[in-house]
Amino acid sequence: MNASELGLPMAVPAEGLPSRVRIHEVGARDGLQNERATVPTAVKAEFIRRLAGTGLTTIEATSFVRPEWVPQLADAEELFPAVAGLPVALPVLVPNERGLDRALALGARRVAVFASATESFAKANLNRTVDEALAMFAPVVARAKDADVHVRGYLSMCFGDPWEGAVPVPQVVEVCRALLDMGCDELSLGDTIGVATPGHVSALLTALAGAGVPVSVLGVHFHDTYGQALSNTLVALQHGVTTVDSSAGGLGGCPYAKSATGNLATEDLVWMLRGLGIDTGVDLGRLVATSVWMAAHLGRTSPSRTVRALAHAGSDSHEEQ
Repeated sequence: MNASELGLPMAVPAEGLPSRVRIHEVGARDGLQNERATVPTAVKAEFIRRLAGTGLTTIEATSFVRPEWVPQLADAEELFPAVAGLPVALPVLVPNERGLDRALALGARRVAVFASATESFAKANLNRTVDEALAMFAPVVARAKDADVHVRGYLSMCFGDPWEGAVPVPQVVEVCRALLDMGCDELSLGDTIGVATPGHVSALLTALAGAGVPVSVLGVHFHDTYGQALSNTLVALQHGVTTVDSSAGGLGGCPYAKSATGNLATEDLVWMLRGLGIDTGVDLGRLVATSVWMAAHLGRTSPSRTVRALAHAGSDSHEEQ
């Protein structure tokens, strides 16, 4: 008998937590872009369709960057039309106005820009200073808002930088305020190298609240490099955050920390939230089946502990052959 048939995990709600969390699924974009081999467009499209079938409502589809920057996502023009009709939100990343033009031409209604809290990463990722990158994003955000398109602002290196070390909280708050003042509808706080700890997360969220940043616009994006992603997520929930980024099967690594285990696995997140009595709308069995299917295409097992436990127990009743 598997865990689900035994009624596990038992739901034991904790005080002060939200009743529902929206999962911002990043596996199809942030996960697959870190793969050494390029995944065929048809497989990516099927992956997104299967993710949509699990009950996830937000699935990041692709990135409209120059193909030579991210070869794994060079098929954005082919992929997005193949999934655009799904009844879910399909955000896409756009680095500049050219990327925005490409996304809008295909009917994208949700876009994201990606900034950095540190100068070193801004230079490495965008070949610009933090201020220069923000200046580049300003017309992108303005034009997107003029087109009534939702804009998410990603902020990398919120908790630590591989070149600069610790990142001062006020420095992160300053860039967050700049993105909000620019017109971003939502911010995702990124622990890009996975070094955040619960106290640090609490300090940043407290500082953002003190700077007038509404918790309702915040999402969190934790990597599990040091095994802290779920504990950091719980602290964020205690502060009122209701949007959590995660990746099906734990897809995705970090090129700046060779020991990184990648993004927080969506299955591990759903297991914890289910145990806390928090609704996600996600069918965990279908999600595990989807990750097992994708792992087979990638030629390896999923790093998600929940995927391994449930798949091993034979609880995956939805997987298609």
